[in-house]
Amino acid sequence: MAPELIGATLLVDGVGGRIVEVEAYDAEDPAAHGFRGQTARNASMFGPPGRAYVYRSYGIHWCLNVVCEGEGNAAAVLIRALEPTHGLDVMRKRRGRDEPRLLCAGPGRLCQALAVTRDHDGRPLDRSPFELRPAESAVEIVTGPRIGISIATELPWRYAEAGSRWLSRPLRRSP
Repeated sequence: MAPELIGATLLVDGVGGRIVEVEAYDAEDPAAHGFRGQTARNASMFGPPGRAYVYRSYGIHWCLNVVCEGEGNAAAVLIRALEPTHGLDVMRKRRGRDEPRLLCAGPGRLCQALAVTRDHDGRPLDRSPFELRPAESAVEIVTGPRIGISIATELPWRYAEAGSRWLSRPLRRSP
């Protein structure tokens, strides 16, 4: 499901943009939060697909994932970056930044810009406050290793729109 999200539009209360970067995590993946089983923190990851799994990274930043397997399978896609297209002034205020490229480049920045918190955990992405629309046209996608993890780093499960200036970090292509 991860590549299908590239080019889709994600809005939270009308604020957001086009998804340009994601990372995939599945139930057999030692880097996935659900790998060792269900906990109070990751329970949404074990729920029905099409819902949000929101967690705090390092106790600092919220991160938004799309749950994408059937119940009990604990697979999700981390939304790493958006091209901001809706509500830029709101995002600038929330982020305290003017530079559009820095509004949603990274999962923590993205959640701050969209005001995503633990309160959004488990909510369906096809109902308010979320709106998730499919890509309007085909997008060229490149892949590479995931970032910000220390295990299973060799998997090319980071997907991004080719040539996008909105990525969290430049994509180092997999061999």
